[in-house]
Parts: sequence; structure tokens; C-alpha cells
Amino acid sequence: MRVRILTVTVATMLGLLCGRTSPAIVPGSLPQHWNEGAEDCAASPQPPLQVHAYNAQTFVLRQSLCATGEGNFVYLLVGDAQSLLIDTGDVADAAKTPLAKTVLGLVSQAGAAERPLLVVHTHRHQDHRGGDAQFAGLPRVTVVGYDLASVQKYYGFSKWPNGVAQIELGGRTVDVLPTPGHEATHVVFFDRNTALLFAGDMLMPARLLLEDSAADLASAQRLADWVRDRPIAYVLGGHIERAQSGELFPSGSTYHPGERALQMTKVDVLALPAALEHFNGFYTQQGAFTVINPVHNLIAVATVALAVLALLIGGFIRYRRRRAAHSSSGANA
Repeated sequence: MRVRILTVTVATMLGLLCGRTSPAIVPGSLPQHWNEGAEDCAASPQPPLQVHAYNAQTFVLRQSLCATGEGNFVYLLVGDAQSLLIDTGDVADAAKTPLAKTVLGLVSQAGAAERPLLVVHTHRHQDHRGGDAQFAGLPRVTVVGYDLASVQKYYGFSKWPNGVAQIELGGRTVDVLPTPGHEATHVVFFDRNTALLFAGDMLMPARLLLEDSAADLASAQRLADWVRDRPIAYVLGGHIERAQSGELFPSGSTYHPGERALQMTKVDVLALPAALEHFNGFYTQQGAFTVINPVHNLIAVATVALAVLALLIGGFIRYRRRRAAHSSSGANA
């Protein structure tokens, strides 16, 4: 396995100047609809995982909405030397969601059973690393740490959040770009083989939750600049929370009737910086994007609640004082 920071060599520049073309993009397909879950999961049990073969060496797995209201997507890329799993979803219990068993079965199906498997994360939120324990101690499996120090060290990012690293899978190169903002360790992955951009929770048909608005805007601008002159087949994120009508499903819902497709486009990547520039710091609906800062909203709600509580307490104190004054004047009479 090889991970390195991007450098543009003289040979590369000469190749571009001489009109050398990139290898042909390997095509694939995506379903327009995924398992929509159920209103009553006990009465209507759902398969724990839905597996879709984008092509013979690329797989999209969706965790059942009945197993986790997050409905996470994880991605498996098979190369000639090793395979790459992007995220492990929200479920640790293999009996509930047999992610490791399913992934190893797909690797075997693709003829790569004896090759190493590298497990990485778009970021460290629990719903993107919850299944790590299923891979711990398995032969030929490496799970990359999800804390910021581990991410920077593994990929060799010395000037975080700048730089681009590569993961070499053997005949298949995956670029890794730092994109903090949704969360401090967030990265996105670009598979040159398929031109798929795996955007994690930075860009998806769902609520875009920000921990650091300024960092997210800067990341969105860097990403837009990076993809501008590159082919992007699809942008694939970590969740779907939006219906075909554009409405958002309730957070944590186990049922997504009429759910929209997973994939977004290069146009969405290029439009994201402008949407983030209009973010008011709390909640903004800008075109196809719903941007939220949960911490700011929580602080605002808490502030309002404290203000209301203070008014109620003040009113109660004034009421007791008036009652006491009234009782005193009545006694004196």
C-alpha cells in the first residue's frame, strides 16, 4: 500500500503538454431508489444491508433505516493490490448488521480474497465508524484511526487542511482531500478509476450540519477548485434525508417513502461555496442545500429558554411580593 502527497512531476507536465490522455473512466450504474425502510420495523423487518454493484469492482452498501435511522452508505473499491472500504456505518453489532462478513464476501466475489483490505473514514462521527469493531483483528485488514492526529499522520498531511494524498490500490488510485467543517477530521475521496467523488457528510441530499462554518466554506471552495477541471461521474454522500419532492424526512426516521436518489453532481460541488457564503450561522435554505449549525441552534434555544425561565421566575417573585403586600395591608386594616 502506498499513500503519498500529490506532486506534479516534470514527466506529468510533459505528458499533459503532449496531449496524453487519462485512462478511460470505468462506467457503472446506480439505482434510483433504495430500500425505504418501514413505518413499523417490528411488523415489517427489513434486510440489514442493501448491496448494489456499481460495477464488478465497486460496491455501494446502504445500512437499513430499520437498523439505524442514519441509513448510512458505505463504499467498497477493489483494486489489483488491495481493497478500500470507505466508512463502516453506524452499527457495531455484527448480528444486527453483518457489515464485515458482507464486505469480505464481496471482496472474495471480486477475486481479491487474498489481498489486503484498508478501512478508512470520511470523518470520526460515530455513525461513520460504528462498525470498526467488526474488522478489528481480522487477517489482512488495516483500520486507519479516525482522530485528527492519526488522519494527518497516515495520509502524510503536513499542512492540514491543504494538500492532496493518494491511496494506491493497484491499477486504481484514490485521491484524498482534507475538507474540515462538518467535522474537524473530514476528508473526501476521489476514485480516478470511476470518477466517483465520495463526499461523506460534506455534500449529500440531506441536512448539511456544520461544526465550523468558516472551515466548511474554505473546504468547499478548495474542493470546487480541485474538481473544476476534472470529470466527476457522481458525487456520493453518507446519507439521504430528502424526498423526491425536496422535503426533508424527520431526523432519525426509519421510513423514507419517495426518497430521492443518492447521487449528486459536479454542478452541486461547484454551487456549494455560494450556498455556504449565504449561511446565516443558524439555519439557511439555499437552493438545493439545507445548511444548519446544530451548536448555534442549541445555544439559541437554550438562551431563549433561559430568558423565558428568567421572566417566569421574575413574574413569580413579583406575584409573591404583591400577595405579601396585599396580605400585610389587609392585616393592618
